[in-house]
Amino acid sequence: MTALPTYSLFIHPNDLRDLRADIWSDELIAARLKKGEKIFPVEICYRGSHIRKLPKKSYLIQFKSSRKKSPVPEFHLNAEYNDPSLIRNRLSFHFFKRIGALAPEASHIFLKVNGEPAGLYLQIESVDEFFLKKRGLPPGNIYYAINDNANFSLISPIMNEVKSRLEKGYELKCGKEEDFGYLRKLIYVINSTPQSDFPNEIVKHIAIEPYLRWLIGVVCTQNFDGFIQNYALYRNSETGIFEILPWDYDATWGRDINGELMSADYIPITGYNTLTARILDVYDFRKRYREMITEILETAFTKNELEPVLLEWFDTLRPYLKMDPFKKKNELDAFEAEFELILRYIEDRNRYLVKNIASLK
Repeated sequence: MTALPTYSLFIHPNDLRDLRADIWSDELIAARLKKGEKIFPVEICYRGSHIRKLPKKSYLIQFKSSRKKSPVPEFHLNAEYNDPSLIRNRLSFHFFKRIGALAPEASHIFLKVNGEPAGLYLQIESVDEFFLKKRGLPPGNIYYAINDNANFSLISPIMNEVKSRLEKGYELKCGKEEDFGYLRKLIYVINSTPQSDFPNEIVKHIAIEPYLRWLIGVVCTQNFDGFIQNYALYRNSETGIFEILPWDYDATWGRDINGELMSADYIPITGYNTLTARILDVYDFRKRYREMITEILETAFTKNELEPVLLEWFDTLRPYLKMDPFKKKNELDAFEAEFELILRYIEDRNRYLVKNIASLK
């Protein structure tokens, strides 16, 4: 069994009371983080949207810097409260990397707050300047897709009307306000380019092969929201071309955003959103997608490939569940059942996708 690292957060009682009093506040409060024998000054706040209402909170952790307005390293501690396995997010990012797509690093830790156990958490790398630097990628703009308006369309699925701003649904993580101009141009090109010109024009703005790998990742894991939010866009400053990355993938592998079961045939092999539809409408792109997903369904997205990973993680987490104050006895039993549920989902989803490959002709 692999031992998990223990992180300890120390927060002044008054600050902790304020944090708990307003769960929707994004104001950072001072804290100290102990990792091993080292203690770091940090600032923290709750993170997420609907998950803030849940009993077990998720955190954004930022390291403090002596330089004002300088980017600082940060990471996320996700409670994974609606996922009985606490593994789906991590498994998703593992799978994306396995198929050659960019994705954040993720690993489990055990958290204490002011000396009291707070439970199992998933530490997730932030997609930011440090993410790019770590991978030797050129600096660039990063946009977070934060709601359903990030559907690559001119029409808001929320209001069912033309968007007042093309960048609606996005938050700028790296860059200046004027850098939204690049995103506006991308969305304009997606929606205004005639189909006859689209294949030659879109490759000037989107890295097609990485996009198809991302699409396969979303289609296989069935992140229902993943097509119109729960992703990040990275614009390479040297090429001006965008790449797409996954984010928030706990509602996957057979469960939805509320932790309810999702059938293995819920999302079609073609996925959805305006950009995906336009790309797959091009024969050469669709042919390449067919080739790629055929290979991945034979190799990476199989029970044989993923079962050893799941087995290792379940064995690692099991002893820590009893120390998690948010896990009751019946939830420990549910944890054990998730192993077979995820494996069964992989087999059922693989079977469904294989049957539908012919539709990509």
